[in-house]
Amino acid sequence: MNTTQQTHLPAYDHRPGAGPTLVFLHYWGGSARTWDLVVDRLADRDTLTVDFRGWSRSSGLPGPYTLGQLADDTLAVLADAGITDYVLVGHSMGGKVAQMVAATRPACLRGIVLVGSGPAKPAAQITDEYQEALSHAYDSTESVAGARDHILTATKLPASVEAQIVTDSRTVTEAARTEWPLHGIAQDITEHTRMVSVPALVVAGENDQVEPVDVLRCNLVPYLSQADFMVIPHTGHLIPLEAPADFVDAITAFAPAAGPSARPHDGLRH
Repeated sequence: MNTTQQTHLPAYDHRPGAGPTLVFLHYWGGSARTWDLVVDRLADRDTLTVDFRGWSRSSGLPGPYTLGQLADDTLAVLADAGITDYVLVGHSMGGKVAQMVAATRPACLRGIVLVGSGPAKPAAQITDEYQEALSHAYDSTESVAGARDHILTATKLPASVEAQIVTDSRTVTEAARTEWPLHGIAQDITEHTRMVSVPALVVAGENDQVEPVDVLRCNLVPYLSQADFMVIPHTGHLIPLEAPADFVDAITAFAPAAGPSARPHDGLRH
């Protein structure tokens, strides 16, 4: 695996394998290692995971930390890694970033997987009061643990994963930590999402309290021109950590490894 951290780019890990490359974008509070349980089950696939600007190994990078900047960073990382055939896999905040990247219609993009994604149109629950409260969810180790156990998850996680969630949620610059709850979560990107021209798979957790099934069905799917929708039973918002095996099955069915002669979009459902 190649690990990169340049002064101007977010840190990322690129593991060579069969394409198209699966490019993983993490949630607000996560990091590249949020995807470890998923990537470990994709041993033969080409994968790339990123620490968003302001988070984890990229916490030293200056702002802004807006969705637009994170989308630009993603494209810059892809260029730096020489990725020429890929599928974006975005979780929560990372899903909203993935929509903005896909809206630019990059020639190398084959599809997008949006898991527990921030919807194109903000849900009615995203009020000023909600945003202010959310901005304090990661103020302390105790507040992260509370959010993890009572809001983010619907299943019991191993102690090591629980600890990782706390560490990742706290390894962030202040401006990056508050950008999503105070601004990004309320940003309407429907005009961007309507520009997405590749096949999409929207994955919801049955018991997700953050981005509920009905919100994704009503506030995201209608804005995608080619979208399949599926619900993973019993899970909450942290699907990559709660149900990695089921999620890998969904990814590989949507974007199987391609042979050397495969053309763009071969193997992706329309």
